[in-house]
Amino acid sequence: MDFLENNFFYLILLLFTLSYPLLQSFERRIKYYTKWKSLFKGIFFMMCLFIPWDIIFTHKGIWGFNHKFILNIPSFLFLPLEEWLFFIIVPFACVFIYEVLNYFFPVSKKHDYINNFLFIKSVLLLVLSFIFHDKTYTAICFSLATFFTYFLYLLKPSTLFKIYRAYLVTFIPFVLINGFLTGSFTSEPVVWYNDLYNLGIRFLNIPIEDFIYNFLMLSMVLFFYIKSLKKV
Repeated sequence: MDFLENNFFYLILLLFTLSYPLLQSFERRIKYYTKWKSLFKGIFFMMCLFIPWDIIFTHKGIWGFNHKFILNIPSFLFLPLEEWLFFIIVPFACVFIYEVLNYFFPVSKKHDYINNFLFIKSVLLLVLSFIFHDKTYTAICFSLATFFTYFLYLLKPSTLFKIYRAYLVTFIPFVLINGFLTGSFTSEPVVWYNDLYNLGIRFLNIPIEDFIYNFLMLSMVLFFYIKSLKKV
């Protein structure tokens, strides 16, 4: 992978992530482009939380960016251009997967059990956030995920099932892309983490907190996306 390790690496990774969903947005069955207005509403509300979070954590050295892999242009509010694009491109691709799954594999059952699963998950995350309150990334990520769980209760169980299904399907590309970002497949990480602020438990080189972080980001976007679609 040495040939990829340059200042364009993070940007190339993002463009690769965007390419297929963008090209298929105009496919006549899914018609993803017709839902972009609702999508960007969802992305906007998600960024209202995630961008300040990212800025503060970067400023405090909880995580940061390897300048070897980002463009040689000034950062804005401590964040490189690629990081701003990350919060647009990754949700764009994930919601595309959500829509494709819904079209080709429609959900007919109510899936009432999903509420019980949601409750157990929220209690577990809340307990862990208290136990590891001294681990800033762990505590904040888990507690925010717990808090947002109560918004998810406003959705139908069948819709919740669709969200979890999309999350599980995006698990593979998430591991691939985040694996590159965290240095699982490169000599150095694009995004580094200070293990003083997390549990220090990693899958490949991905902190386990990132999996909850990813679910929170995806579920926030989808929550506001779904609510916006119903108003259209």
